[in-house]
Amino acid sequence: MATSPQRAYRAACPNCGAPVEFASAASASAVCSFCRSTLVRDGEALRRIGVSAELFDDHSPLQLGANGQHQGVAFTLVGRLQYGYPSGPAATAAPTPSAGGAGPGGGAAAALGGTWNEWHALFDNGRSAWLSEDNGAYVLAFDAPLPPDAPPLDGRLAAGQRVLAGGRAWDVASVARARLVAAQGELPSPPRLDGDFLVADLRNAAGDVATLDGSDPRAVHWSIGRSVLLAELRLQGLADVREKTLSARSIGCPSCGAALEPRLATTQSLTCGQCKAVVDISRGVGAELAFHAQSNSGDSGFEPQIPLGRTGTLALGPPGTAPAPWQVVGYLERCDIPDDPEEDTTFWREYLLYHATLGFAFLVDSEDGWSWVRPITGAPERRGDGARWQGVDYRRTYSYRAKVTWVLGEFYWRVRREEEALVSDYVGTGAASDRRLSREQTHGSAGTEVVWSAGATLDAAAVAQAFGLASSTRAALERKPSPDVRPVSDLTGSAVRMVALIIFILVIVSILSQCGDDDCDSVRTTFGANSNEYRQCLAQRGSGTSGRVGGGSYGGWSSGGGHK
Repeated sequence: MATSPQRAYRAACPNCGAPVEFASAASASAVCSFCRSTLVRDGEALRRIGVSAELFDDHSPLQLGANGQHQGVAFTLVGRLQYGYPSGPAATAAPTPSAGGAGPGGGAAAALGGTWNEWHALFDNGRSAWLSEDNGAYVLAFDAPLPPDAPPLDGRLAAGQRVLAGGRAWDVASVARARLVAAQGELPSPPRLDGDFLVADLRNAAGDVATLDGSDPRAVHWSIGRSVLLAELRLQGLADVREKTLSARSIGCPSCGAALEPRLATTQSLTCGQCKAVVDISRGVGAELAFHAQSNSGDSGFEPQIPLGRTGTLALGPPGTAPAPWQVVGYLERCDIPDDPEEDTTFWREYLLYHATLGFAFLVDSEDGWSWVRPITGAPERRGDGARWQGVDYRRTYSYRAKVTWVLGEFYWRVRREEEALVSDYVGTGAASDRRLSREQTHGSAGTEVVWSAGATLDAAAVAQAFGLASSTRAALERKPSPDVRPVSDLTGSAVRMVALIIFILVIVSILSQCGDDDCDSVRTTFGANSNEYRQCLAQRGSGTSGRVGGGSYGGWSSGGGHK
């Protein structure tokens, strides 16, 4: 258990008289736990400089007083900053904070499009760090001096760029406009609640993540960290958050009024079971809930082949990873967006999996077969059409635009139907041909973001066994992988689809030879009568045209800008 190096300071809150303690002599600010006054140390007294807003209760397992260890040194969580993304248009230049006001976009919580936490971790050796949320996982980062060669944090910085900082190469993962919503506990500097600012994430091939933080108008702050699992930190004193207790929030669907029952502590959006509307709850239950309607008719979306809520035991990690129970909590249908409107569309399905201590993963069902991926903290090293990540070489096979066509379940980012992304798929080379990489770039209301995911292929029989699917439904999980394709090089857009079309023709001829007059029987047996593939086949049969079978994102996805 962590022990404070010394109880360096204690004084009464000048507003309400409650005791305020500082565990570190270096801490300059705190927020009173009783009246939420923002306090700064002024000699031997405390001076009140403002009031912090109410924290949005996001049911995080972390809380003040929780303690753990990192690299053999104990630490305690002593403070929290809660940030949010404004829901207005994306920033194209550095915003100008307004003195004493709420900044562009109006009030703090009401105008935000999602929140995330950064916890102030005080180590027993006196060092401070930040434990922050990152794509359903966590990053532990330490403040450092801003490198002289760091890129300027302004409108010219964009996701996808390669930049230098501290003599090292970094990929810009996201550039977003954010705002400090509320603060809690002991902090190394006074929190600023007076406007929007730019924040940028940088990642490299070593798995590091760096942050350029413009919350202080006097100087850009710089921090460097790495991904961590809560289990690795040996945390004690966590909040007692049971997943199903969140249903007590009694949320009414803003579309039809039916009761919504979010079961995950990290849920940012979920689908109404009655009208299928996708409801955004990222701003809190008390806020006005936004929603996106989805057709509830039989010709739009279908029930997933692996039921929501089903748990399967899978080893989703590098070779040697122990199997763990993963629960299906969300389901997406996605498709590519052809460059030529006359070209056919390829569909695939993604299941969001959840584990209490390992975070999230994606199980992907494409026409080329099954695979899994998990978001990675770093950025693979890219050279031309190749990429290298953790000692494995990959080659790019497809680049295309994609969109979400159907949503069910719960998600830790603000997912919405018709959400688009630019996707590049990579396949491992040589003995690592079963490995997969996916890069997705999105543009949301808060800014732009690039997310990498890594994983491997799965056998359909292993998927069926893991989730205990009935033998009568297992045949529908089998896929016929398309023949391997060469690296795309300059073959993006129409050229790639021409190669895929040739592959499809070979596959469809084989299907026709087995199916007789009804050339869609095989497709219906494989994907189901309500699937996009079967509906497309029927349309093609009626028009005498054919489309391609292949592709799939291998789990590419967008977090929608839900992390710092």
